[in-house]
Amino acid sequence: MAIPLFSPKNPVSLAGRIRVLRDDFPVLREQIHGKPLVYFDNAATTQKPRPVIRVMSEYFEKQNANVHRGVHFLSELSTTLYEEARKTVADFLHASSPAEIIFTRGTTESINLIAQVLGQSLIQPGDEIILSELEHHSNIVPWQLLCERTGAQLRVIPILENGDLDYEAGMRLFGPKTRILALAHVSNALGTVNPLTSWIRRAHECGALVLIDGAQAIPHLPVDVADLDCDFYVFSGHKLYGPTGIGVLYGKSSWLERLPPWQGGGDMITSVTFQKTLYAAPPQRFEAGTPPIAQAIGIAEAIRYLKSVGYTDIQDQENRVADHALRRLREIPRIRLIGEPRERAAIVSFVLEGIHPHDVGTVLDQQGVAVRAGHHCAMPLMEHYRVPATVRASFAFYNTENEVDIMIEALEKAVELFGR
Repeated sequence: MAIPLFSPKNPVSLAGRIRVLRDDFPVLREQIHGKPLVYFDNAATTQKPRPVIRVMSEYFEKQNANVHRGVHFLSELSTTLYEEARKTVADFLHASSPAEIIFTRGTTESINLIAQVLGQSLIQPGDEIILSELEHHSNIVPWQLLCERTGAQLRVIPILENGDLDYEAGMRLFGPKTRILALAHVSNALGTVNPLTSWIRRAHECGALVLIDGAQAIPHLPVDVADLDCDFYVFSGHKLYGPTGIGVLYGKSSWLERLPPWQGGGDMITSVTFQKTLYAAPPQRFEAGTPPIAQAIGIAEAIRYLKSVGYTDIQDQENRVADHALRRLREIPRIRLIGEPRERAAIVSFVLEGIHPHDVGTVLDQQGVAVRAGHHCAMPLMEHYRVPATVRASFAFYNTENEVDIMIEALEKAVELFGR
């Protein structure tokens, strides 16, 4: 059972509990340019705890074999571990069945999969696909490609200056031609947490299906796909303290059973002749070829680890660190915060007036502080705020307020270096 971070009955102090958790992440002990690593690039990828590293190493050392194909012991063991991982993910998301979980290479591939197969079966010229101004390129470009293939059109929900969706303007976009709503759960660039329920309900009233990009939400928020009632939910393992090279596509069985395969090959068929091929039922229909077996085992272990820490405690710690960062950043006169949404995940974006974000990022790196500087694969959002890029500090539960103070000192050095 997890030890609550802030329980009055917890005999371990807050600082002590965080130290215990940080010890699970070997990379956090590294020195960068002679300075202790302060890792604030968690929105790009989270660090990996020892249990995830261990189970993947054990798989390659003792269990490695292909799945679904062999009758020998190692193949059957690998198949069991792989399918147990699928069940772990299904339970984590509150899916109705493991058959609703498809393993992909990541969020990007999951969105491309759906955009590809819907183009074969659902989208017609003049149909409309609704996105938001907050979206990552991975939730823009696949839909643009679909529009180019089919003659459909994109409609874009604008944002308010604080980084929230413009509810009234967005709701006016829905109509009889709306076929798809593809929406981020959490903005990767601003940390905006979108209130999904009303948007999903409105899309379904129009007969449209809904895909939610959960890449940035899944490390910070508990997700219940049954409660959300979305048709598809996608995320990546490496943002969830798991390995790279694996993503998850949740799809309602009623939709998955209707959709054609998107890639052909082994394991997605029941019968092949030169005259006709019969395809397997979901999820195998969408998993052609050898799947990411070790990565699936790794993401399942990451989920178990995350649950052992507990989302309530994760949110408490991350909010504490993010709030401290916002307070300290406001002390620097030249800081301009980009987006101040009503509900924020543990992401803060800002610019230092007169200093390019890449230069800021370089100075911070010299002090051991890892942040992301750039457009964050959200160029339309950067255009909205009339900036070429921002500095993004994104936090995980293993980050501390002391690390924020180190970042602030490094930002003050950047101000001194580039002049006042």
